[in-house]
Amino acid sequence: MKYNIYKALTLILLFGLFSCGDKTDQPTEGETKSKESIDDRIQVTQVQFEHSKMTLGSFDEKSFPTIVTASGMIDVPPENRAVVNASMGGYIKTTPLLIGNKVKKGDTEYGIGWLPLGGYVKISGMIDESMDREQMKLPPQPWEFRSKPAWQRLVIMLGGVTVNFILGFLIFGACLFTWGEKYFPAENLKYGIHTDSLGMTLGLLPGDDILAVGDKEYTEYDQGFIIREVVLGDGKVITVKRNGQTVDLPIPEGTVGELASKKNSGRPLYEARIPFKVEAFGANEDKSPAYKAGLTKDDLIYSLDGAPVNYYQEWAPLIKGKESTPVNVGVIRGTDSLQFSVTTTDGALIGVQPYDMEHYFKSETREYSLGQSIPAGVAMGVDFLTGQAKAYGKMASGEIKASESLGGFRAFARLFGTTWNWQRFWLRTAMISLILAFMNLLPIPALDGGHVMFLLYEVITGRKPSDRFMEYATIIGFVFVISLVVYANYLDWFG
Repeated sequence: MKYNIYKALTLILLFGLFSCGDKTDQPTEGETKSKESIDDRIQVTQVQFEHSKMTLGSFDEKSFPTIVTASGMIDVPPENRAVVNASMGGYIKTTPLLIGNKVKKGDTEYGIGWLPLGGYVKISGMIDESMDREQMKLPPQPWEFRSKPAWQRLVIMLGGVTVNFILGFLIFGACLFTWGEKYFPAENLKYGIHTDSLGMTLGLLPGDDILAVGDKEYTEYDQGFIIREVVLGDGKVITVKRNGQTVDLPIPEGTVGELASKKNSGRPLYEARIPFKVEAFGANEDKSPAYKAGLTKDDLIYSLDGAPVNYYQEWAPLIKGKESTPVNVGVIRGTDSLQFSVTTTDGALIGVQPYDMEHYFKSETREYSLGQSIPAGVAMGVDFLTGQAKAYGKMASGEIKASESLGGFRAFARLFGTTWNWQRFWLRTAMISLILAFMNLLPIPALDGGHVMFLLYEVITGRKPSDRFMEYATIIGFVFVISLVVYANYLDWFG
């Protein structure tokens, strides 16, 4: 990471050097005339000044009144290959980074590419997507990629993905070290779960306590546990505790594809049931219909128009369709049972905020020392990559439909949510770094994994694929990758 910062500072210094130039040089007569003949100043007449109601002022410092939240991803581009290549005496020809002017230092050109895919490194003497055939017609030079031993070329090609893997593991470890791992023991969820229609297709019912999926015991609250064990694992049976009895629920046929489909992406099968107890009335409580009607903090809502509301999750189905309508809300305040007439908003809301899980259930946090966080971060990353590999395996076998599971840039953006959260940001960044490494290592020509595949063939057999073969393979791989990107983004918006 320090080396990347060093590279960035070096690049900034290069910009400064090239923009400043040599101050001792004197301009030629032609240059002087050219500069004198160009006046790029914007002039405003007195009439324009008065008509536009312009005023003159002085510079002063003011605070910016708005908090701007943004989401995105940090990517480690394959410039890491440049580091490995240069350490072995290689020669970097081009490395585009971001949009802007090109900078040339020695024989290396630092460009800025418009395509937001992390950039690429054009290594001298290497057949890649740039298709620089003219260079390949020249005699090989000792610094070129093609002149290096196969093992060195293999190390160079693995440089980018290796840094992506390491970065992902380190970020996971740093998150565990900084925030620890907060969780709710499953035994503390005394009200059971609430589930919707998708969970009911698996046999789950409101009030169930999840005990296990297959042979994997359910020890802590995790909304993705069942999906993960059924879709990515080998879970065939869900074991729950229902009305004091242990019940086994066999997974119905076709469930894997349904759970992995895009329409159910990010949809929890269940959540912990909690009572509907009022914590607050939003940012403007004076505008809250419930507050205006007389509800107060810590009121326990127990009914709506006479229908019982035992838990918060039972409220939404009852209030649905009652927009801008007076409703009777029953609450328990201390030892009293009270009724209030509340007129809902045009969105069928009454303007209350319930207490969250931490008000009802005791949570625990696993703390990690610096020494513990690194291996735990690696284990966390390996577990994530294992799940990805299993998902692609089931996609290849047809058990999971690619058309319902692939996502593009929009899917990446949704990972970060709509509100800023540092822990979520860094966890998602680690995931994306590992996904990029995993995808780039696939044995597809034009990706690093494709080059690695051909280099392994060369190392094992001692025979190097011809330049013409590599050209055609790279073209085919490049077309395939671009088509996959277009298809994934089409599914994002229209699938």
